Amino acid sequence: MTESEHEIPSASPQTAAVSHGDATNAAGPPINHQSKRSGRAIFLAITAGCFIYLYSRLNGAAMREELSLYAYMSAVFANVQWLAWLALMMAYSGFYLAIDTLVVTKALNWFVATTRYRDILPIRASAYIISIFNEQIGKGAMAYYLNRRDQVPGWEVGSVMLFIMFSEVFYLLVWATIGFAFSRNDLPNTFSLIPYIAVAAGVLFTVWYLYFQGTLFPENQLRNRRLLHAFRLATIKHYALFLLFRSPALLAAVVVYTIALRLFGVEASFLSLLGYLPIIFFAAAVPTPMRAAAITFWVILFPDNEGPMAAFGFVQHNFFIFFNALIGLVFWRRAQRELFG
Repeated sequence: MTESEHEIPSASPQTAAVSHGDATNAAGPPINHQSKRSGRAIFLAITAGCFIYLYSRLNGAAMREELSLYAYMSAVFANVQWLAWLALMMAYSGFYLAIDTLVVTKALNWFVATTRYRDILPIRASAYIISIFNEQIGKGAMAYYLNRRDQVPGWEVGSVMLFIMFSEVFYLLVWATIGFAFSRNDLPNTFSLIPYIAVAAGVLFTVWYLYFQGTLFPENQLRNRRLLHAFRLATIKHYALFLLFRSPALLAAVVVYTIALRLFGVEASFLSLLGYLPIIFFAAAVPTPMRAAAITFWVILFPDNEGPMAAFGFVQHNFFIFFNALIGLVFWRRAQRELFG
């Protein structure tokens, strides 16, 4: 999520933005190339594991139907109600952009400066183009854009992006817990870990919040780093409002994905999707090619519909990413004009 699916990992935009906002803070720690190589290796291993699993499940399903894998998947795609699905997803993408822009606008107003929704809309939409590769790089590009256009110090905008990414993790966990409470009997046994994870996350959030309020470890100076500016200002009200403003996107996704599943020939209830989607959006955030991790989760969660679920996961997540980027292209000329004059 959704899509929903959370430091800014974007080195170039962040560094450039900080250099405009505060030259003394532009220099960062040396790049650890060994860590970068290890990270790539981990994600490649995850991707390979996902594709091997998907191939084995899909090939097994095709063999049971006495079909080749190509013929089996061709039949799956032929049975989808494409026009209805396309209209549904286009409407959802537009709604998601509206909510996403609202959240960014509110966060900037809370922690940086008064900003108009209509001024953030082209920035947020254009950032979706870069988000094809990684959502967090898109947020980093947005920080750079705001720094160049409005001369807002890069560290201030960066701190807001960090606040949004941090809050999105807990927002998804809140809804995953609510979904589990309503549909635990319909969820796989592994989902029984959600309440324990929620309790641990609640403890972590409490410690995090009290630390940045100065209640815990008051002598520690880490909280005073400029890139953590938004966390020092954030109150419980801000976190609650973030949940309130972001939640319509997830609730809409529950309705949209349930209807979309039916268009792919798979029956699902709204309550079960409320439990599934936050977890799947976490998987969608893993930077694997073609959102392989999220596709794999769909097949795991609906084991009796391997073909339809693989097709659904592949089309659903990738269409969302690329159609959002197409929306971004609509705003790209305005964004370029505001950025470069």
